[in-house]
Amino acid sequence: MAHRHVLLVALAVLATAAVAVASSSSSFTDSNLIRPVTERAATALESTIVAALGRSRHALRFARFAVRYGKSYESAAEVQRRFRIFSESLEEVRSTNQKGLSYRLGINRYSDMSWEEFQASRLGAAQTCSATLRGNHRMQDANALPETKDWREDGIVSPVKDQSHCGSCWTFSTTGALEAAYTQATGKNISLSEQQLVDCAGAYNNFGCNGGLPSQAFEYIKYNGGLDTEESYPYKGVNGVCHYKPENAAVQVLDSVNITLNAEDELQNAVGLVRPVSVAFEVINGFRQYKSGVYTSDHCGTTPDVSVLDPWSSK
Repeated sequence: MAHRHVLLVALAVLATAAVAVASSSSSFTDSNLIRPVTERAATALESTIVAALGRSRHALRFARFAVRYGKSYESAAEVQRRFRIFSESLEEVRSTNQKGLSYRLGINRYSDMSWEEFQASRLGAAQTCSATLRGNHRMQDANALPETKDWREDGIVSPVKDQSHCGSCWTFSTTGALEAAYTQATGKNISLSEQQLVDCAGAYNNFGCNGGLPSQAFEYIKYNGGLDTEESYPYKGVNGVCHYKPENAAVQVLDSVNITLNAEDELQNAVGLVRPVSVAFEVINGFRQYKSGVYTSDHCGTTPDVSVLDPWSSK
């Protein structure tokens, strides 16, 4: 039987204010996220785009983008439509980055997708989390709060994973928080199963590839008795039948802690003094091309549709 660790560790957080994110999982420089494209297919794709758009500088840049991300367009009309969206995305990146904000945008594999397409394919259904209306985080000594804290520097934050075309970000936020807690407690790295949460956590108001919340995922793990490793229950990126095996459980959750909705002081305290935190928030259009830095927005909605792991805090 696999050795299990009981963790009183998970911080389930719903925050609709400014959020610090480790890094984008799909920046223009991330070669590991590019689907393989044969040289012949790449040449054919570029030729199709040039035939539809001509050989202007922007058209050639779009062709390189399409090849880099393994795009496939069905017609000249679609090429033209995607090029218009790409051009708008490029202008948004340029204009935003010229403002000297605390974050930067970048061209990524979503840059030829409309906001509506991005919402449908990458975001889960909007969630309502009553657990955060009254949090139960016990504030640590504020005098001990560092000016900044980046848990990646402590080596407890797992590498970025790819959820593919499944609205399962809530599962990656959950496993990321647990993996950090496990490494913090044991000094050992671990990769936990997102697919188990996709397949098995439905009774706790989660919906697989259609969305869910880390707070509800922690409850599932707590009452289910454990979470398998990635190796024993690998990620598929589609809804499936639950085949959890207790003998493969690597961690258990004794309890979780909720941070009050919009309580930035609680969030800062938890991330600065305890460990990385699962955060759910409502995505706006600008976040689609996030690349680096601390993302901020004046628009803070209350219907979260994406979850991330927050490993960084600043006073």
